[in-house]
Amino acid sequence: MFKTRFTEMLGVEYPIQCGTMMWLSKPEFVAAVANAGVMNCIAAAIYPTGEELLEAIEQTRALTDKPFGVNVSLFPALMPRPPEEMIQTVIDSGVKILETAGRSPQPYRETISGAGMVHIHKCARIRDAVKADGLGVDIVSIVGTECGGHPSMEGVTSLILVPSAAARIKAPLIAGGGFGNGRTLVAALAMGAEAVNMGSRFMVTQECPYDQAAKDKIVETPETGTVLIMKSLGSPSRALRTRWTEKILEMEGQGATLEELVPFITGKAGLAGWQTGNVDEGVFPAGQVIGQIDDVPTVAELVQRIVAEAEETKTRLDGLA
Repeated sequence: MFKTRFTEMLGVEYPIQCGTMMWLSKPEFVAAVANAGVMNCIAAAIYPTGEELLEAIEQTRALTDKPFGVNVSLFPALMPRPPEEMIQTVIDSGVKILETAGRSPQPYRETISGAGMVHIHKCARIRDAVKADGLGVDIVSIVGTECGGHPSMEGVTSLILVPSAAARIKAPLIAGGGFGNGRTLVAALAMGAEAVNMGSRFMVTQECPYDQAAKDKIVETPETGTVLIMKSLGSPSRALRTRWTEKILEMEGQGATLEELVPFITGKAGLAGWQTGNVDEGVFPAGQVIGQIDDVPTVAELVQRIVAEAEETKTRLDGLA
């Protein structure tokens, strides 16, 4: 069902990508998603050395024979090694799908293209999508302000961003931000996208290495339970509204400097919370779609539910014609 250029280029069964998530996109989870027919990427930033990343790739291969990729952030500060070194490690591993995000992929395009990889680049603004398309990126991914993690400063919703970007690029488009079920999958396809990126929805599955208490917290949180932090730094991030993020907002309102904010926004500060479920310790990225999450299924159950709902939605729409 719903075969698109995305499914054809990547060899996956469904036009769905599980969003890459720091601390969570590890071999067992990536393989579970891949086995369900969905695209997923290992987060290279989790692994401080090339050897550890290669080991993670081999662990994933031992758990699935389905396609999967590796995500490399182009923000040097977020990577244990320079992006070009991490990209070369992925090339050496034989993985043929690479996802980049954070900055322009232009300095790395020749290397990636020369290695024969399918290159997905994730961005948050239409002009960045157009630029990536012009650079020859194979698949462009764009996220609206509803998304968990990093939207743009412009605050444009997916309903506007997705069809506008689709009309201006030639590459297949992945739509992110607010997508978490079959109805929104069909909506994204109707807007011109050829796949959806779902992060928060897959985060609340049984296989995701996220503490159960944190999953339960998301299930009980409404769509109003997220906030945008770090806007004062020009790098907004949508996360769960907690005492921790309220403190960050308070500090930003008082004109806190980057140096003053770093202890509160660094990923390491929240790692213990991710592992223990104490969501009041650290920043927990989550999109507004959490208001539609009310259970913790297995990955396979979730995917089949999304697909069935998408088929039902298409049938209903066909009946309106």
